[in-house]
Amino acid sequence: MKHVVIPLGLAAALLGPVAQSATAAAMPPAPQVQRSAGPLDAAEPAEPAEPAEPQGILTLDTALAVAMARNPTLSAVRQELDATEGGIAQARTIPNPAIGFEMEDTRRASRTTTAQMSLPIELGGKRSARIDAAQKARDLASAQLNNAEADLRAAVIGAFFQVLVAQERVGLAESSVGIATRGTQAAARRVMAGKVSPLEQTRAEVEQANAELELAEARATLDSARQQLAAQWGSQAPGFASASGDLEALPSRPLPGSLDDTLDIAPAMRASQSEMARRQALVNVERSRQYPDVTVSVGAKREYSSDRGYYPVLGVSLPLPLFDRNQGNLYTAIRQADKAADEYRATRVRLASDLRQASGQLALSRNGALTLRQTVLPAAQRAYQAAAQGFEAGKFAYLEVLDAQRTLLQARVRYLGAVAATYQAATAIDRMLGR
Repeated sequence: MKHVVIPLGLAAALLGPVAQSATAAAMPPAPQVQRSAGPLDAAEPAEPAEPAEPQGILTLDTALAVAMARNPTLSAVRQELDATEGGIAQARTIPNPAIGFEMEDTRRASRTTTAQMSLPIELGGKRSARIDAAQKARDLASAQLNNAEADLRAAVIGAFFQVLVAQERVGLAESSVGIATRGTQAAARRVMAGKVSPLEQTRAEVEQANAELELAEARATLDSARQQLAAQWGSQAPGFASASGDLEALPSRPLPGSLDDTLDIAPAMRASQSEMARRQALVNVERSRQYPDVTVSVGAKREYSSDRGYYPVLGVSLPLPLFDRNQGNLYTAIRQADKAADEYRATRVRLASDLRQASGQLALSRNGALTLRQTVLPAAQRAYQAAAQGFEAGKFAYLEVLDAQRTLLQARVRYLGAVAATYQAATAIDRMLGR
């Protein structure tokens, strides 16, 4: 038996370093995996720390930077991209050789032993097809990462401007409370002077109570918007005091025809294209598996009844594809490739429709906000001031003051709504186009 093991051990010792070197050459650089530091990691360079929780006044650039670094969903997509490197490394490996041993007869005088090593040889381009499919999977993961970054960027921008609008609404509600309080005080003075009935003071007090309720609702909306923004970087409670931005600079985007020309570079379209290419690569993998692999064997045979010692043994085996020609898996892969092509066309139609709707909403909201800011708000402000001054002078009833006050407040609320809709439409366009 030891005479048989010696040549097998020599063959394994010779082939081992060769296989290891071939595998090492085929392996890509190992991805950097984040892990917690341990007692043996003292000499390793420290990984860059994540940005701290924003404090004080928050700007849009800071919010985007913190979200890109700390968002857990985006981190999961990055891990998926890193995982595809292992698939490429595995696709580049070659099949392992096999060592076999056979013994005929158990009597020493008539015993025959055979030791051999078998190496499968892949035919039909299986290895190159596997590598191409693994690389296409990496391209898909990269496109999905770009899509996730675009979605996160749009979510942060949308949440940031929601905070700005909510802050403005709180300021508007506080101003409304101040106006209603002054109206109540003015009505009380006129009631004491006997110029109006106590009913005017009651109306003023009711209006003040409604304004205080609106202020409480506006503050609750602001707290919700702040929480939603902080959730974009994985924080359970917002640490920033307020958001700083310019709501007066209304965004604008090109016409829908110009936007359609850039639709092919949209992250969702690129991800759909990558999926279509990956499915086609999998078709090639299944098609290559229709070709059987050849197994080459080499070894030594010893007959104990003969004085000649060892005999060389060579062998070749080839499966006959009579029944299993991988036809089922190939059919499934082809149909899935057709499905990916249909999904690509459906994605393009959906994005084109959504893009035009968002562009139309942007134009409508922006024009409405400009009209309110330039025409309606100044007129409503002048009407309220005139009514308030006339009430103080005894020329108008307080009911007219209330009407002018409601008109002014409704115009301000409508303006903030138009501003919010404008930024939401612009953010939707940027998300679809990956800007």
